[in-house]
Amino acid sequence: MQYAILIYSEPPTGEPSPEQLKEVMEAYNAYTKALVESGAMRGGEALQDGKTATTVRIRDGKRVVTDGPFAETKEEFGGYYIVEAANLDEAIEWGARCPGAQWGSIEVRPVWENPGVMPAEESKQPVGAAAG
Repeated sequence: MQYAILIYSEPPTGEPSPEQLKEVMEAYNAYTKALVESGAMRGGEALQDGKTATTVRIRDGKRVVTDGPFAETKEEFGGYYIVEAANLDEAIEWGARCPGAQWGSIEVRPVWENPGVMPAEESKQPVGAAAG
């Protein structure tokens, strides 16, 4: 079964030093390498800073666009991994090994496997194209 390892952390109060940035990148590179070598890695990406987010809602049939992330919390969603795990316990182990667990929180969530929903990779329509 696939699980999402969702990474949340508080936004930095200032710019990290080059040494701090290097340390974090090395930790994530080692984590990613471990996932790949184990065969559990299915995908994932880091996201740009939460201040670059745009939230879209439909209210009373009208589109409302707001600068910033939706979550009303101090932590921001920073990235994710999709992993293959035998069960929730194994997925939690991968989540606990994620470097972000040291300074933020990791949400482990099963990927919804619904045969009625077309997987993104099977869609003929490019991401961002209008539906119709």
